[in-house]
Parts: sequence; C-alpha cells; structure tokens
Amino acid sequence: MSMSNRYLKPKNVKEAMETIQKLFNQYRHAALTKELLDYHTNLANRLQTDIYREAVRENDKKQLADLANMIVAMQTWTKLRLSNQPFNGKMKNFKLVGQNQPKFKQHVHKIKGNHNYRASRH
Repeated sequence: MSMSNRYLKPKNVKEAMETIQKLFNQYRHAALTKELLDYHTNLANRLQTDIYREAVRENDKKQLADLANMIVAMQTWTKLRLSNQPFNGKMKNFKLVGQNQPKFKQHVHKIKGNHNYRASRH
C-alpha cells in the first residue's frame, strides 16, 4: 500500500482537492529537498489519476475546471522551484494567487440609507 493512500482517504473529489490545497499551502515555502519534491509530485499525480477519474465520474463542469487549474498550479510550483526562482504565492480556490496584491477594505457608506458597497477609499 502506498503512503499517500494510507493518509488520504477523501470522501469525494472536492474534499481531496481541499486537502491537497491545504497541504500545498503548508509546504509551498519549504526548502526544496528530494523528499519534498517526491511528495509534491505524488500529490500532483493523484490529481491527474484517481482524483481526476473520480471527478469525471462526478461530472461537475466547474469542479473539472478547478481541477485543471489546480494541476497547472502544482506544475507551475515545480517549474519555479526547480529553476531556483522564488515562489511567493499560495493556492486559493484551486488557483495560484500572488501574495503581494494590495488588499482594499470595503467601507459601507450610509448615505440616506442607500447602500453603496462599491466605494473603496484608499
């Protein structure tokens, strides 16, 4: 029995994807060792094999699109790390997002009771 199957027994594709995303975000900045690369490659392979087959069986178009994005994200991390480039993103909603994007707080302006949620004061 392989190690990955022993620890990862998701109930469905969504749970498997969420678990892998969480694991990825935990190790994404770790020093690149052979063990980490093997672990990452193993997770990426699971996304492309048993998890993919199950996603096809569940036949959810959005989930299949998310899975495709996630596979690309995992491959992007591998390419960057193997070429010694820094990786300063994280995975969110099964896509890579940069972490140095400005975050704007949403302020609600109460003018005569009309809610204007679009105003962003910087």
